[in-house]
Amino acid sequence: MQKPIFTLALLLGLASAAQAQYRGRGGNVSLGLKAGVSLTDFVGADVNGYTGRFGFHAGGFANVGLTRLVAFQPEILYSQKGAKVNGNSDYGTRLHYIDVPLAFHVNTDGFFFEAGPQVGFLVAAKAEAGSASVDVKDAYKSVDFGYLLGLGYQLKHGLGLGLRYNGAFTNFPNSSTVGNVTVQPRARNSAFQLYATYSFN
Repeated sequence: MQKPIFTLALLLGLASAAQAQYRGRGGNVSLGLKAGVSLTDFVGADVNGYTGRFGFHAGGFANVGLTRLVAFQPEILYSQKGAKVNGNSDYGTRLHYIDVPLAFHVNTDGFFFEAGPQVGFLVAAKAEAGSASVDVKDAYKSVDFGYLLGLGYQLKHGLGLGLRYNGAFTNFPNSSTVGNVTVQPRARNSAFQLYATYSFN
C-alpha cells in the first residue's frame, strides 16, 4: 500500500501547486469526486473461456486548467476488474486496483474528450467459486500500465457524466519458468467505465 499512498500524496501536492500558480493568472483548479459502474474483461492472445463482469470504481480528481481548451486531470481511483468463466457465472476472477489515471481533457462548452496514460497498483486478487474465494494475488503482477480514452460532459461546478475505456499495455499474469523455458501468458485488463462526477471549486 506504500506506493498508492505515496502517489496520492504526490498528486495532491502537484494539484495544490498548480492551483496556486494558475489562480495567480486568473484561472482555477477544480477538485471533485467520481464513481460509477465498470464492465471489465480479460483480452489477449492467450485468453479463452472468459466473459465480462460488472464492478464499480470510485475516487477523486483534480482538474487543472492549462488553457481555455485544455485541462490536466490526475485521479486516484479504487477499481474492480476481472472476468467471469464463460457459461458459468459462479466462477471467475476479481482483481482490485488502486488506479492513477493521468487524463488530458480537450473541452468545448462543457463537453470534453479525454486521453492519457494510467498506472494501476494491485491490492487484492481473488479466484471465486460461488460463495468461496481464494487469494491469488501472488499469481499477478503488482503494477499494471495502460491508457484511457473517453468523453463526457462536466460543469465547472456540480455534476458531470462520462464514458471511458481503460486498456492495458502490459500483461497482468506473472511469467513462469519451467526448465529453460519462460512462459508469459498474454492477457491484459480491459474495462469500460460509466461514471458520474461532482466538481467543487
